[in-house]
Amino acid sequence: MFTTLEELFKSTVIFFGLTNLPATFQMIMNKILWNLVNTGEVASFINDIIVEIEEKKGYNEIIEEVLKRLAENDLYVKLEKCK
Repeated sequence: MFTTLEELFKSTVIFFGLTNLPATFQMIMNKILWNLVNTGEVASFINDIIVEIEEKKGYNEIIEEVLKRLAENDLYVKLEKCK
């Protein structure tokens, strides 16, 4: 089980055969994106990152910040899976 700011989730599959991996990865994502998640601009659920802001003018800056933080922590996105 692991928690986000909104809910408690229980995984039905253990990824890569490792114990407690979903909770560990969620904890890493929360740590990397903590202030963006706390402001409500970004939501993170394991390997999904959702950017929600009311004004479009700040959207690109937030996307750049998320990508920068992921790269600083040796995490990368697959562009074909991004919308």
